[in-house]
Amino acid sequence: MMKTLLSIDQGTTSSRAILFAPDGQVIASAQKELTLYYPHKGWVEQDAEQIAEDCIFCVREIARKSPEEFARCVGLGITNQRETTILWNREDGRPIYKAIVWQDRRTADFTDTIKGTETENMIREKTGLLADPYFSASKIKWILDHVDGARDLAAAGKLAFGTIDSYLIWRLSGGQRHVTCATNAARTMLFNIRTQSWDPDLLALFDIPESLLPEVHDNAANFGVMHSDIGGREITIAGVAGDQHAAMVGQACFAPGMVKSTYGTGCFALMNMGADFTASQNKLLTTPAYRLDGKVTYALEGSIFIAGAAIQWLRDNLRLFHKAKETQELALSVQDNNGVYFVPAFTGLGAPYWRPDVHAAIFGLSRESNFAHITRAVLEAQAYQTHDLFTAMEADSGVGITNIRADGGLVANEFMCGFLADILNIPVEIPVVSETTALGAAYLAGLQVGLYQGLDEISNLWQKNRTYTPNMSEAERGRLLNGWTAAIERLL
Repeated sequence: MMKTLLSIDQGTTSSRAILFAPDGQVIASAQKELTLYYPHKGWVEQDAEQIAEDCIFCVREIARKSPEEFARCVGLGITNQRETTILWNREDGRPIYKAIVWQDRRTADFTDTIKGTETENMIREKTGLLADPYFSASKIKWILDHVDGARDLAAAGKLAFGTIDSYLIWRLSGGQRHVTCATNAARTMLFNIRTQSWDPDLLALFDIPESLLPEVHDNAANFGVMHSDIGGREITIAGVAGDQHAAMVGQACFAPGMVKSTYGTGCFALMNMGADFTASQNKLLTTPAYRLDGKVTYALEGSIFIAGAAIQWLRDNLRLFHKAKETQELALSVQDNNGVYFVPAFTGLGAPYWRPDVHAAIFGLSRESNFAHITRAVLEAQAYQTHDLFTAMEADSGVGITNIRADGGLVANEFMCGFLADILNIPVEIPVVSETTALGAAYLAGLQVGLYQGLDEISNLWQKNRTYTPNMSEAERGRLLNGWTAAIERLL
């Protein structure tokens, strides 16, 4: 009888559960949309308890829809939006404040005091990160400083901190395990990715007691057991990774120099750098790609905060169309962008600029401009932003990028993928199994339970669905990139 693997993929805008066959094919899936709250300008929050309940609902839906295959599940993998921060009471498991989402910028004033100082250099040397409100540390500090009684509870050892994975494992295990993985820990700005341990200097900097923190494991490890009252049977939680790291596993980017780029709510490109820590000189991040058997494989990461979220903004706020899939037809309905450039800095600019203070802007509007030009400009922006990242990656690594493996919801848009290949001037490969993030978590669980014997076996499962090859003249590419550079310079 075929064994199966279950994956929970908890993202910024939805929570999903997917049941996979060993070859990576999807057997069943369930999904719940997630509400984002914006209580103040630059603040972004979620209901942590609702996230957990939605994930539990999705697991139960899988058990209901595919009972026979679910009964043969041998391991559960969890992947999650990173940096999103939750503090909860250890006694009752209830969060003491809403989850502060990775996009949230409320702590920018604090992190600005660190930028350009020796303290930021220390942070970069230990964590591979830059001083930015994007990461968890300043969010934890904010909750401790602003929620009544939080500091006293923390001092008494009664609070727990976690990124989404930690809170889900706590809930799924009935409060039995307070754990995380190396990739999620690495996004807190409290974890030394060289020594692979929580760092006392960083804890002191942000005034965070170590008693808050979870135990850190490899990405394939025993994280506990999902309680039987959730799906009718106990299942070992055997694989955990932050969403971008899980996608790297799902895309089988296991050799140094391989690059995956995910186009979801944001866009995140990771280049495998092997076993050596490489400090970026171009404002990229150094992060563990994955940690297996205690051995770390590092990656250079470029983080773009807004990708698919810009499409949602056009749909929900400007009401330019009803469904996201309409954007392709709109983009192709005009000959070109008519000089319109859209910089989607709704939550500041990420790599390689790291400017949380700037705002989204549209440049080059004229009387001829219409909503199709604006829509096209948003899709084109994904390619321009990726080009900025890849230029920095090549400078840091000394490796010329020859192709990328792309995934995420936006790769369903053929115009975006074709334009991406044109602007990067390299082939863009799309996998057969599009659910690479959830699949990567399932693969990690499969490694832990012995369903796979190693990364080579997983690599052999990867299949290409389509390749987009560049078809643009050098002159046209240069003209378009010059227009983007001018827009960025005006914004900055």
